[in-house]
Amino acid sequence: MAPADLEKRAKEAFVDDNFELAVDLYSQAIDLDPNNADLFADRAQANIKLTSFTDAVADASKAIELDPSMAKAYLRKGTACLKLEEFQTAKAALESGASFAPGDARFSNLIKECDERIAAETTDLPKQSAGASPSIVADLSDHTTTVGESDQSNGSSHQQIVAPPAKPKYRHEYYQKPNEVVVTIFAKRVQAKHVVVDFGEQILSVTIEIPGEDVYHFQPRLFGKIKPEDCRYQVLSTKIEIHLAKDDPFNWTTLEFTKEPLVPQKINVSSVVEVGRSTYPSSKSRAVNWDELEAQVKKEEKEEKLDGDAALNKFFREIYQGADEDVRRAMSKSFVESNGTVLSTNWKEVGAKKVEGTPPDGMEMKKWEY
Repeated sequence: MAPADLEKRAKEAFVDDNFELAVDLYSQAIDLDPNNADLFADRAQANIKLTSFTDAVADASKAIELDPSMAKAYLRKGTACLKLEEFQTAKAALESGASFAPGDARFSNLIKECDERIAAETTDLPKQSAGASPSIVADLSDHTTTVGESDQSNGSSHQQIVAPPAKPKYRHEYYQKPNEVVVTIFAKRVQAKHVVVDFGEQILSVTIEIPGEDVYHFQPRLFGKIKPEDCRYQVLSTKIEIHLAKDDPFNWTTLEFTKEPLVPQKINVSSVVEVGRSTYPSSKSRAVNWDELEAQVKKEEKEEKLDGDAALNKFFREIYQGADEDVRRAMSKSFVESNGTVLSTNWKEVGAKKVEGTPPDGMEMKKWEY
């Protein structure tokens, strides 16, 4: 089916409030036409309806990248960031969009709301009462849906069977220091030009787009706020290392935002003996520098002194590991055919004939008879 037909069906599904189908159809259209900014912007709107706000931010950002003058993409990015309490990021996106759509009241109204929320944060006004319903409904740490979920508001019930989430293409880990969190995504041989990393007030967005492969997205809402201007990342041969600058120096109990009532633990930076030492989430009070420990073990293995057969075996093992295919074939063939009495590295000599056993001086070889 052509992208235009898929887009038409997606718009019809959106009008019918079938937002999941709309997202699926937009995704199929994007696979066929990945440079169509309208498709990303419209899928962002469908994701907003599904309260998938981080996905909406990623889609709107991609639309802006493809078409920097698309006002609706800025509007949808600002709306999603506002829902995620990313007020500064939302305001910046809305102000940019307003410049392309002068007179559109939606931008001015949302910018005003951003200013009010930023002022409330700055002055530390009382938070929402316990009885009020939260404005944030996206739970990024749990993407599963309960089967047989009841709708308490109208007494009706429905069942929705959702397949378990696919295993992520790349594994990630994190550790933290008093003033930063370091996230590592283990992706081998990925070129920097295929990696896009964006930072928000409380959002990390990582996209790895390699031609011919499925696009990898990692877009968690973070446990705490960060300073986007101080964050950085680097693409290495085996991993992508991302440094998140904390807005406040307290200990993150998890990497991603959670609805559970977690009490952040303040870090007294002055009491930290070694500020540069990494603190892993599973560390005990006595910090261990794992990098230094690993280096020490490798050094000891390299400098280990062996005697007798152990030293000889280690020597031959090192030769075999660093040798080319012909040398390895020669060593294996000569050792097996000579019953362990000859070890040659010359394949031209060994490959042309059977290697006869050569016993040490003063000894003779005997054939084992069954």
